[in-house]
Order: sequence, then C-alpha cells, then structure tokens
Amino acid sequence: MELLGSDFPYSENSLTGKHAMVCGASRGIGAATARMLAKAGADVTICARNKSALEELKGELSQLGSGNHQVCLLDLEDLESLSSKVETVVAGNGPVHILINNSGGPPGGPLLNNEVGDFEAPFKRHLHASHTLVQLLAPQMVKEKFGRIIQIISTSVKEPIPNIGLSNTLRGAMASWAKSLSRELDPCITINNVLPGFTDTKRLGSLADSIHQRTGKSTDDIHKSWIEQVPIGRLIDPLETASAILFLALPASGGIRGVSLAVDGGRLRGI
Repeated sequence: MELLGSDFPYSENSLTGKHAMVCGASRGIGAATARMLAKAGADVTICARNKSALEELKGELSQLGSGNHQVCLLDLEDLESLSSKVETVVAGNGPVHILINNSGGPPGGPLLNNEVGDFEAPFKRHLHASHTLVQLLAPQMVKEKFGRIIQIISTSVKEPIPNIGLSNTLRGAMASWAKSLSRELDPCITINNVLPGFTDTKRLGSLADSIHQRTGKSTDDIHKSWIEQVPIGRLIDPLETASAILFLALPASGGIRGVSLAVDGGRLRGI
C-alpha cells in the first residue's frame, strides 16, 4: 500500500465541507478555535449567550474562510432546549461533523467552601450539556462517516490547581467521561480533550482577581508566580491552544482517540 497515495484520506489538512459547532465561542479559546476552524475551510456555527459578541465574531469568520458561518444563541444550562437548538443548527449548516465542548469555568475558591448545590450549575453547563450534545450529534456523525468531538478543559485533569477545587472536580469528571466514550463511539468518531495551561484570557484575569481578594496578594505578583511555573516563560496565546484543537479536528488526526493533550508551555511535571 502506498501510504501517502492519492487514495489515502488521512493526509488531508482541510475542513472544507465539514460543519463545526463551537460552544462557548463568544471569547477566549472558544473564539480563537472558531477562527482557526473557519480558516481551515469549515462551516462554523458559533454558540454562546452573548449575541453581540457572536455577531461580531461571525463577521471575522467570513473574512477568514469561505465557509457558511452562523450564530446560535445557546444556554448550556438549559438542557431541555438543546434538542431544538441542534435542529436549528443542522437546518442552517447541515449535519455537524465537529463538536467543540467548551464553557466558562466556575468561580475559584477552596473546595471545602462549596456547598453541594454549588456543583449543580457547573456540572449542567459542562458534563450534562456535553453528554446531551454527543447523544444528539453522534448519530449524524456516523451517517456522515466522520466525527470529531473535542473538549476544552484544563491541565487540572493531570494536576489539580490550588484554589479552584470545584473546577478541578468538574474537569476531572469531563476527562473520565470522554475517555469512557472513546471506548464506545463508532470507529469513524474520535473524542479527545485539550488541556489549556495558564492562557491569556479573561478567565485567568478573573482567577487572579479572586486570589487577590482572598489573599491580598497583588495581581502582578500572582501573574509573575504563574509565569515562573511555565518553562517557556510566558502565558499561552489562545490561538496556540486553538491550533492544537484544529489538528485534532482534521481528517489527518483520525488515529488519535481518547487522549488529553496539554497546551501549557511545559508547566506540567508529569510525563
């Protein structure tokens, strides 16, 4: 067999003709991912609650790629609405081939300070919504003979991060859920996780403010302490994380399934 012959599909690096649904796309890594997918040729449906931010991003996507891009106002905590939202998404751009599960993390703080009720909304927004979307979209992917499911979670999957105990718990559950599904999904579908490290987003700024309010430590010192932990000596750009997500969405990544890929500048100490 000629490995890289014209009949070998896994060398493809274009997403032309593929439809990507990106959750949490109004800012940060979600928005960067939408840009990268559009540039690769995909039709992109961008989902979030912030209509004005999504409309602005849609205009950018039209300049980056020739695909058909659309906005979907989506509240991931409203699980009952997800079925009708998916119907609307498919009506606009056809079957979904690529699902990016992504949403903002819960507030920081020690885990023992959280009541049981504090877990409900974050788990709905992340784990429950992701599971519901996969149940809705996997049959379409099987019919299309192509599926990519990618979760944007956190390096806390590998090493819990101090003072975000609820988020650590949630991200670990997401990773275990995805790994379990990697043994169950149809062979044409891959499912993987991307684990952002300290990334230059508003979420990181919010975390710094939370630590400042709790400890009195200046936000400059907090940022400095983070960067000192990263061998590349800087924060990660969201587009760097989005580049890893794009690769996992390509036909060429079909042999990668059930992994959790850190994009953290080398911060994690484990192999």
